[in-house]
Amino acid sequence: MQTSRISRLAITLALLLFGQASWSATVLVAVAANFSKPMTEIAGEFEKATGHSAKLSFGSSGKFVSQLKSGGPFEVFLSADEKGPEKLEQAGLTVPTTRFVYALGKLVLWSTRIGYVDDQGKILETGNFKHLALANPKLAPYGIAAVDVLKKMKLFEKLQPLFVQGENIAQTYHFISTANAELGFVALSQVIEKGKITNGSGWIIPDNLYTPIRQTAVLMKKGAKNLGAAALIDYLKSKPALAIIKTYGYDLAK
Repeated sequence: MQTSRISRLAITLALLLFGQASWSATVLVAVAANFSKPMTEIAGEFEKATGHSAKLSFGSSGKFVSQLKSGGPFEVFLSADEKGPEKLEQAGLTVPTTRFVYALGKLVLWSTRIGYVDDQGKILETGNFKHLALANPKLAPYGIAAVDVLKKMKLFEKLQPLFVQGENIAQTYHFISTANAELGFVALSQVIEKGKITNGSGWIIPDNLYTPIRQTAVLMKKGAKNLGAAALIDYLKSKPALAIIKTYGYDLAK
């Protein structure tokens, strides 16, 4: 009798595991480099909540758009701007009505040196540095925002010879963190911890100095039949995901 009961329990467990395996899916996700930390955390919570897993690739939004137009394999795209997803939608590559703003990006002027960057960005006017890092504005929305700031401060032409351009915001951060540039423009999410810049010094740039960074997600047609892809789009709008996004210094779309 005991053996029979154990056998039934084993069969039931096997059926449950099989059912979960057949239901679970892996989603291929292209993620803007600035969103790497929050998305890594969100992906972990997403898997716990749904059983689906997200395979994340990080890079510049501009390059991802080119890849997706050329048949790239990604099923969900988390861009650092609105324009990329809009272009993909116009090209007929996305699932209609799935595009939405998942976060509002924040730009910061940052240095690894404590006390080096003041809280009003006056250091930019002094020009007391040899290199200023920013993401390539042709590929990265945070690079466009950095150019906006410098032009509004009437410092673009003066400081342009000092530019060190990263392909994306992750490479830009690397330039600064390895002292290849004394300071530069990065995403607040890259340098914030528990609501504060805890390493080096930085100026959180006022929103009125650059065009809003409306980070936009969309479900690609390649992911239309993947239950996990649709589930991820929904999960990004959930309270747990939004709480994580806010923790990294992003604002939420109204």
